[in-house]
Amino acid sequence: MTSTATAATAVPVSAGWRDWRSWPQRATQLWRRSLRFRTLVITLGLTAIAIIGGFVTMALAIQNDLFESRMNQVQAAVGRATETAQDTLNAAQVDGDSAGLEALMSAVLQSLTRQSGTDMIAAYRVSNEPSALAPQDFNKGGLEADMITPGMRSMVQRDADQRWWQSIALPTEDGVTPGIVIGQQLVFPPEAGAYEFYFAYDLAPEAATLRFVQVTLWLVGAALILLIGAISWFVLRTITVPIAQAAETSATLAGGDLGVRLPVRGDDEFATLGRSFNAMADSIESQIKELAELSLVQQRFVSDVSHELRTPLTTIRLASDMLNDQREQFDPTTARAAELLHAQVQRFEVLLTDLLEISRYDAGSVQLENEPTSLAHLAEDVIASMQQLADQHGTDVRLVAPGGYSPVDMDPRRVRRIVRNLLGNAIEHGEGRPIVVSVDSDQNAVALGVRDFGLGMTTEDSARVFDRFWRADPSRKRTIGGTGLGLSIALGDARLHGGTLAVWSEPGRGTNFVLTLPRHGQPVGAASPIPVDPGDDGAPMGDLGLTQPITVPTATPPATASAKGGS
Repeated sequence: MTSTATAATAVPVSAGWRDWRSWPQRATQLWRRSLRFRTLVITLGLTAIAIIGGFVTMALAIQNDLFESRMNQVQAAVGRATETAQDTLNAAQVDGDSAGLEALMSAVLQSLTRQSGTDMIAAYRVSNEPSALAPQDFNKGGLEADMITPGMRSMVQRDADQRWWQSIALPTEDGVTPGIVIGQQLVFPPEAGAYEFYFAYDLAPEAATLRFVQVTLWLVGAALILLIGAISWFVLRTITVPIAQAAETSATLAGGDLGVRLPVRGDDEFATLGRSFNAMADSIESQIKELAELSLVQQRFVSDVSHELRTPLTTIRLASDMLNDQREQFDPTTARAAELLHAQVQRFEVLLTDLLEISRYDAGSVQLENEPTSLAHLAEDVIASMQQLADQHGTDVRLVAPGGYSPVDMDPRRVRRIVRNLLGNAIEHGEGRPIVVSVDSDQNAVALGVRDFGLGMTTEDSARVFDRFWRADPSRKRTIGGTGLGLSIALGDARLHGGTLAVWSEPGRGTNFVLTLPRHGQPVGAASPIPVDPGDDGAPMGDLGLTQPITVPTATPPATASAKGGS
């Protein structure tokens, strides 16, 4: 078999940032993972909203104030000019002289231009009746008739004593500029009648002032946002850096480095946090060391006691074997005592062996002896070896093996021990109902499930089923011996292979144990070729009737599921 190595290509960091399409994803990740970035964005956003709102309000207020000031100024100028002009008109005596009316109009126009402060003046006769004496309408300074709206003219014509104003756009060489037009009637001698006078004022200086104020406000606002952002970043950095150090130190401490500590500077809140954290770390380190020492003492004690007990136990076992072999020569009471002694010595020897195995797991001195093994064939051998026990309990054991024939590296002795333990428990607690042993595989793992339809366990009992010396119902009598360490050892064997041993159980529906082993030596994930929860309705006989006797393949595994009957 050949392997192909794929070389990793280094990508510069700047190249990633040039890819603008990845910016939203990067921003989302920063928002989710970085407190500093999230707080800075919120601070700048709220600051920008506040500054923009405040500056817009100021700009509108300044604009209104400039307009109102200019409006009051021109209103006062037009009022003075029209009052003076009307006084002149009231005192004039033209006596139907056309030339006199023209001279009077010229004098009034000069007075209005001088006192109103604008040369953009227009005058239109109110009456539509033809008159040979009345002066002609005129426009001066660029104020044309089409610049004044009909509504404005209608209001001026209707009310002779009221002064009206309107905003207009005045044409310039570069376009248009804002302006104001003010209209009022002036009454000439009876020969001419009343005239509409309109005065236009250019607001370009005020517009330039407003633009200057607005640009200044926006520049100041941008500078304030940048300044507040820099200040916020600096303040956040002083706060988040110690938090990041505490998080990193906590992760290092959780990873097993008990000697790591937080640097402590000053007497502020972070210094208090650092001292408290370091005190907590010191306490945890001392307690863990104390517990480790106690665990070592316990492991050594169990190991030493187990080893020391083997020699006297061997002597006792030989004596019990001799007494048990000759029990027929004893009276019934003595023969029964010899038989009980022989059974309990055997159980004690099994317990001692399990204790030694547990002590090896605790000490971390267990080594696997792997060899290619077919899990399906191994399960068949275990079922065959325990067939007599199943017959004694009236239990029908079925093997359903759609997969798991390909050899996988495992320690067959330990895996066989796991399967024997699971199958023995199923026979003991299966209430004489059928038991299904399933073997299946995929490209990553092989799995074996042992499903019984006995009493089952509650969720609380299932969570403790792998605890040492724990029994779901202490009042129940063991019928096939057992030490209470079998499932603990089975779990240790499964983990030693990089696999898992999971359990599902419900009262009244039975129990399902699933052993999953990796194909390639890597630890298996949560997925398994055999689901832990069988998902059936608790009535096994309908499905079990579909199984067929297993056929051992010689070369290629069968493509369809096969099963072995228990009888």
